[in-house]
Amino acid sequence: MTYDEDLVNRLRELLAAEDAVTEKRMFGGLAFLLHGHLSVSASRNGGLLVRIDPADTDACLALPHVALMRMGERTMDGWLIVEPGGLANEAELSAWVARSVSFVKSLPPKSQR
Repeated sequence: MTYDEDLVNRLRELLAAEDAVTEKRMFGGLAFLLHGHLSVSASRNGGLLVRIDPADTDACLALPHVALMRMGERTMDGWLIVEPGGLANEAELSAWVARSVSFVKSLPPKSQR
């Protein structure tokens, strides 16, 4: 399964005003990076991979349609999957993107190779 093109287009619109956004195929989806850091990604499983402040993980997991991202048996605070049901309208998607962008902007830019 490929990523959701509609979700990709919605993400492009929300990130259009941001500087240094790049797109890259990662984890079977299409990721959006800010200054080299992954922020959000249209997942191959139909949801949104979102990077947030690890300190906010537990509070976000209490929200509907949210789970920790899994890589094999491994999970990490700050990396969440939001299922499609949690992205039904622009306000929901925009809130996740804004949360991620705010956190990623607090990180030092990655050096370009």
